[in-house]
Amino acid sequence: MPLLEISIVPVGTDSTSISSQVIDAVQIIEEKDLKYEVTPTATVLEGDIDDLWEVAKEMHQTALDVGPERIVTTITIDHRTDKQMDMEQQIDKVEDQLD
Repeated sequence: MPLLEISIVPVGTDSTSISSQVIDAVQIIEEKDLKYEVTPTATVLEGDIDDLWEVAKEMHQTALDVGPERIVTTITIDHRTDKQMDMEQQIDKVEDQLD
């Protein structure tokens, strides 16, 4: 299953805090019922590629709609076609090798 990592940073706002934008983004993800994990610098989602694109687009637009004149959105997609993968599997592989 494809993984999408997204980070949306508003530029030129009155505050250095972005927690309200993260909350807005998470609410969008939860409405779409996608599996996700919030990290300190980005959010990782798992799902059908079309759903991931749609959610990323909506998150980007919502971030613009709340007021900043500029945002920087960074997206990374990990999409394997040779075998199934998911977030937990990727993490488990690394943790197993560390043990």
